[in-house]
Amino acid sequence: MGGHSHWSTIKRHKGAQDAKRGKIFTRVIREISIAARGGGDPDGNPTLRQAIAKAKEVNMPADTVKRAIQRGTGELPGVHVEEFALEGYGPGGTAILLEVLTDNRNRTVAEIRSLLTKNNGTMAEAGAVAWQFQKKGLLVIDDDKVDEDQLLSLTLEAGAEDVKHSQTSFEVITSPTDFEAVKKALQDAQIEPNLAEITFLPQNLIKLEEKAAEQTLKLMEILDDHDDIQKVHANFDIPEEIMEKMASVG
Repeated sequence: MGGHSHWSTIKRHKGAQDAKRGKIFTRVIREISIAARGGGDPDGNPTLRQAIAKAKEVNMPADTVKRAIQRGTGELPGVHVEEFALEGYGPGGTAILLEVLTDNRNRTVAEIRSLLTKNNGTMAEAGAVAWQFQKKGLLVIDDDKVDEDQLLSLTLEAGAEDVKHSQTSFEVITSPTDFEAVKKALQDAQIEPNLAEITFLPQNLIKLEEKAAEQTLKLMEILDDHDDIQKVHANFDIPEEIMEKMASVG
């Protein structure tokens, strides 16, 4: 692929990973608590297992993880957090799907609607864009860390659906149910992904021209910075020459 189809990939490319430790912790704690509603034992709860793995990646203290699980299971009192999705459109007709965790739905919806409106976007009705995304496992590995033939053989044998070369990395795509098995196969081979998550991938991409690309990236960064938005998904593709031009300008 010549462009960047995943916002998480673009964040790494632009060096725009959120460096605010407190905000990262807040997001992961909420994710753990929500996941723990399905059971506090990670061995029997894959969603919780993934959330705990994310906590380890950001060096969250074990006590903090434990309290987050206990709030989710009801062993400790905590603020009720609601999980839902919001949908919208961005510049150039980009479809946007937002995963939201909040303790005040009305406030959060109003804030996100305002952010979209002020940044060349609009809120959409439920179901308007969600159908354009599929829930998948995604593992991203730098292409200088692994041989392509080895990666193909290893991941496809473990149950991966597809392997794509995007810029300087490989994107391994799996079904949600096969994600853990493929991740383990990589770990057993001592291949460490720099991104491993269950996410929503667009089925089709909209190629953006320069102005729409600039507006879209600005909107993605604003949405990604909102405390109640866990993940931002969008179906845009930015050609490499435009990315390079934007990077050289600023």
